[in-house]
Amino acid sequence: MPPKSPRRGAPSRPQEQQRSSGGEEIGDQDFAALCEKLKISSPVRLRAWQTYEKMSSDRTLDTLQKTEALGLCLFIASVNSDDMTFTFTELLRALNISVSKCFGLLNQIDMNMDNLSTKVDNAVSKLKKKFETTCHLYQKFQSTFDNIFMEQTNNQTTADSNKLYIMKSCWITFILAKGKVLQMDDDLVISFQLLLCVLEFFIKRSPSDVLKEPYKSAVNGISVNGPTRASRRGQNRNTWTSQPTEADTRVIEALCKANECPVDEVKNVFVSSFVDFLDSAGISCVDGLPKVDVISQQYEELYQKNKDIDERLFLENDNTLKVDYRESLEQERTPRKNNLEETPLIPPQTPVRAAMNTINQLMNILHSSSDEPSEILNSYFENCTVNPKTMITERVERLSLVFRERFAKAFGQAFAEIGYQRYKLGVRLHYRVMESMLKSEQERLSVQNFSRLLNNDTFHTCLLACAVEVVVATYRRNLFQSLSNSESAISFPWILSVFQQKAFDFFKVIESFIKAEPSLTKDMIKHLERCEHVIMECLAWQSNSPLFDLIRQTRDREGTDHPETPSTVPQPSQHNPTAADLYLSPTRNVHKSAAPSVHVTSSINGQSAPASQPQQRSTSLSVFYKKVYRLAYLRLQSLCNSLLPDHPEFEQIIWTLFQHTLQHEYELMKDRHLDQIMMCSMYGICKAKNIDLRFKTIVTAYKKLTNTNQETFKHVLIREGQHDSIIVFYNLVFMQKLKTNILQYASPRPPTLSPIPQIPRSPYRFPNSPLKVPVGNNITVSPLKSPYKSSDGLLSPTKLTPRTRILVSIGESFGASEKFQKINQMLSSTERPIKRHADGTAPKPLKKLRFDGHDEADGSKTLSTESKFQQKLEEMKSTRTRIQRQKSEEFSDSTTEDSIKKED
Repeated sequence: MPPKSPRRGAPSRPQEQQRSSGGEEIGDQDFAALCEKLKISSPVRLRAWQTYEKMSSDRTLDTLQKTEALGLCLFIASVNSDDMTFTFTELLRALNISVSKCFGLLNQIDMNMDNLSTKVDNAVSKLKKKFETTCHLYQKFQSTFDNIFMEQTNNQTTADSNKLYIMKSCWITFILAKGKVLQMDDDLVISFQLLLCVLEFFIKRSPSDVLKEPYKSAVNGISVNGPTRASRRGQNRNTWTSQPTEADTRVIEALCKANECPVDEVKNVFVSSFVDFLDSAGISCVDGLPKVDVISQQYEELYQKNKDIDERLFLENDNTLKVDYRESLEQERTPRKNNLEETPLIPPQTPVRAAMNTINQLMNILHSSSDEPSEILNSYFENCTVNPKTMITERVERLSLVFRERFAKAFGQAFAEIGYQRYKLGVRLHYRVMESMLKSEQERLSVQNFSRLLNNDTFHTCLLACAVEVVVATYRRNLFQSLSNSESAISFPWILSVFQQKAFDFFKVIESFIKAEPSLTKDMIKHLERCEHVIMECLAWQSNSPLFDLIRQTRDREGTDHPETPSTVPQPSQHNPTAADLYLSPTRNVHKSAAPSVHVTSSINGQSAPASQPQQRSTSLSVFYKKVYRLAYLRLQSLCNSLLPDHPEFEQIIWTLFQHTLQHEYELMKDRHLDQIMMCSMYGICKAKNIDLRFKTIVTAYKKLTNTNQETFKHVLIREGQHDSIIVFYNLVFMQKLKTNILQYASPRPPTLSPIPQIPRSPYRFPNSPLKVPVGNNITVSPLKSPYKSSDGLLSPTKLTPRTRILVSIGESFGASEKFQKINQMLSSTERPIKRHADGTAPKPLKKLRFDGHDEADGSKTLSTESKFQQKLEEMKSTRTRIQRQKSEEFSDSTTEDSIKKED
């Protein structure tokens, strides 16, 4: 029997509504008192009480205190009614709980799929993002402020010289500026750059004797070489926005250097938006520091308008804002060390610092690149039958205007120039990757004429979109964000809308893009991989996607329901399909063979294939379905392990129904999500097998998987224009379509089970990952990371941490041999691992890395210290070369495990 769909919106006790219409009080005394305190309107009171009674009847609120439950029901009803009479902070204080606890309680309430609406989910997500962003910013503000200002001395008696007063005025000025200037005030990078502008403003207006170096010297330099403070205060806006002198930029440059922030970007924020804020707030014309009461009143108006969190309370260490950074806010942390007594604890890397580091890495990668085609690219263009250079450069210029306009729409018109600068970084990366792709294709195919590929508009637009997405994601890399959750206006797939590209076409370039740019960070590789997953989960299945036309064309041409099955998704024999293969619709023989041929060269060169060739099939469709099956099975496997550990045989049965739906009933995927079909397949099979597994249980387990979104089970397409919960979808759509198929699994003769798809290694391996040496000590051999210029002009590895005294980099001068001796001591002090035979006899020592100048097995004499040192050097060079070669081979091998397992 299918589950009954819950009735929505109906009060559990109609008499309460009748009583309210008669003028009687709604709810009990506690509820009435809370409503009076928060000034709740009558319609919201009624709706909140109905919500409270409904949740109480299904025992949703059993774990909550009564006051907490009533308050959260008032919040839910107010959001759903668009009638918010209180701020979020006022609610927290009325309930005497912290913001972190409130989010946790709301999560408990939402154990059932119908308790919280999508509107409430989005409101909570927005509050959480803003709160976490502000937490990170205040944490950074505290440390930065302490590095700038000194404690009050005896001769400082004026109020505006007090450090606490300056701190309070500075923070309130910043949160006021953030609220007024930024349309997306949860953006970590731009918010931090705005904070530096505020700090620079306060440094210049503060007495020099309260400043630490180098800010004190910078301010004194301004007073000596530049105009006085009094004269600057009298300047108009045109003077403020004019090109600053070298002395005027000393403070901002010192701030940017201390915080590893691009100085040009901060200057841009100052000129484009901060100056306008100073004028609008009436601060620019005021002598001395802004008055706390004046700016606080302006912030109060903004806070009451937004009805969110009072960020002034961070200054008071208010209980409503307390948070455990170790648990509630995700931060990057350095690896744990074995010997904690000798190795000092290294503080965790804050999200702001992590964001700045990621941006600087991108800047280093693109430092030598140009936003114009290189000589090598121009030579490729000239070898084409039709030179595509003009078309490519005109497209880049046209899309720059589009991107700039859309970026300004998302952040505010003042940030249009910032958007343009980020777009130019994307253009550099786009040309860099294009050149690398063409070099690879030339080596693979031994051709130089890529006329068809380089004149393909979709290829170029998607390649540029991918490069710009990398840049945008680098700047939006807030560590607490997840691609699948409700995010900012510019999160993927925003870039597809900007460039007007289909997700299925964008999918074709991702893998080749990653392989063509080895300098991409792990975070960016994971981000692009997640973009690929989102495309396979839902974006490629949108009704206007070219995927459905491609499936129908293949079906009509071959006379089958579907082009592929999970057991017949072969790989080309000599290489993984590249972007050139996928965009030019390269083909392979339909006839089954161990090594199907791939006709790529003719496609790229524009030559037609002989008419005698057998019927051909789309490689892009084959690659897409191969990856979809892999992703679908791995997610199903995780869900089965969680829900059906006592019935492991059900996994393949559920997979058979799941795969059958994707293969023969793929129209069910239109405007829906892959996980919706997965959950319905699991429920249907369990129902046929008389296993008591409810949708509520499935949904609860599903939410624990990585990269899930509540929209997936709360907002499912039923029919055109109508959406409902996944229960309704199962009853009205899925079961009706697959009822006969589901019932077959309850019969004595069930259908043949589909084979489990092969799970090859993910193509997104990390060739630069450190390799752990298989001995007892903490020894790791790591390839050289991205280089940077040292003071003496030599290339050096990037900031080896945390204890360079026992780290050795092959290829640079490293001093004496003590480092090798320490490594030898660590290895020698470890008991040698033992390999045991199957019969348990004759244990044999495992081989170890040899850092000494002799072989223990043959009893050779120890070499001299100098010879031993040279031997160590040669052996480590050989080891590093072998490891890099091995990792390179593993990177191209796609026949074993997949890194998606790490995500699930």
